[in-house]
Amino acid sequence: MMTRLRNYFLTGFIVTAPLAITAYLAWSMIGWVDSWVKPYIPFRYNPDNYLPFAVPGFGLIVALVLITLIGFLTANFIGRTIIATGEKILGRMPLVRSVYRGLKQILETVLSERSDTFKKVGLIEYPRKGLWALVFIATETRGEVQAKIDDDMGQTIAVFLPTTPNPTSGYLLFVPKKDVIELKMTVEEGAKLVISAGLVAPEYQAKTEALAAEAKAKSAQPARNKRIASSRPNK
Repeated sequence: MMTRLRNYFLTGFIVTAPLAITAYLAWSMIGWVDSWVKPYIPFRYNPDNYLPFAVPGFGLIVALVLITLIGFLTANFIGRTIIATGEKILGRMPLVRSVYRGLKQILETVLSERSDTFKKVGLIEYPRKGLWALVFIATETRGEVQAKIDDDMGQTIAVFLPTTPNPTSGYLLFVPKKDVIELKMTVEEGAKLVISAGLVAPEYQAKTEALAAEAKAKSAQPARNKRIASSRPNK
């Protein structure tokens, strides 16, 4: 009886824990955005001022609308002119310009639809030969770093080596491209593997692919035999 109760409890915990954590993080994110945006909403447009209860998420909706509107205005000539003027002003501020340019370059690289940044997972031997570590492949090494690296190493790539169980912290490594083994798992599956310390491993698809290729070959065999038979001369 106790064993059944324990199994029921563990099953319920496995089902409810991810839902509860996700709901908590989403609610915290909504509350954080609301706390930043709502104080700047005019009094007459803020429903919290004339309703008996606060409206969660209203600040988030306003923020999304404003960001979309800014993107729309930036796409035309007037918007580009305003942005260029603002960037010139920021470019004259010694400390602010470094932070702004760095953040802008990072966001443009990460959010670009044509970029392959952090869309691949790989393995490298780290911290020594015979030990393997999971990495997220960033991009090919460019600039002074690649120029200063020994030519015998060939092209190197920048990879991010996450730490367990927090994948947001880690190390930036420049590794020879030939020493990186690319995996077929997605970045999401790789993050799960890191966060769970290896307990949640994605299903390996090699056997499935082999079975699919075998089935395809078998289905193509009758058609091939039929073509061979029809091409033979009648006696």
